[in-house]
Amino acid sequence: MWLTIQSQHTEQLRSGTVLGFDFGKKRIGVAIGEIGIGVAHPLETVVSEKTEQRFAAIAELIRTWQPVVLVVGLPTHVDGTEHELTRLSQRFARRLEGRFKINVTLVDERYTSFVASEMLRELGIKGRKQKPMLDQIAAQQILQSFFDEYQTVTTT
Repeated sequence: MWLTIQSQHTEQLRSGTVLGFDFGKKRIGVAIGEIGIGVAHPLETVVSEKTEQRFAAIAELIRTWQPVVLVVGLPTHVDGTEHELTRLSQRFARRLEGRFKINVTLVDERYTSFVASEMLRELGIKGRKQKPMLDQIAAQQILQSFFDEYQTVTTT
């Protein structure tokens, strides 16, 4: 299954804001959407390698948007096996849930960076010019995957 729901409470949500994250060692892409509408939008990119700076920026986003659930992309190899970033993303998800006391859902993020890059290329944004927005577009893809699967789960 594309979606890995980590919390039983997620299936009971009918409305509210959701923040989606594309975790990286240097940058974290952030997207936003509303459960009732089911459409994700890029929001921003948190750029820092320092954990406290990252979480301070995320805390501000959470204060501003008051999300009811957080979605984190779970990177794996193409065959689904884990690698270093898989474990770091899982750790990031646990830290989000622990710090902010908001349910976190992990979503398979294979190919999201590729799709994000292709989308930007189609808009005429190529090469290094993609860097400032690539992560938030990947986060948008992750969050949209959550919405698409969530709507399937809740309507069946």
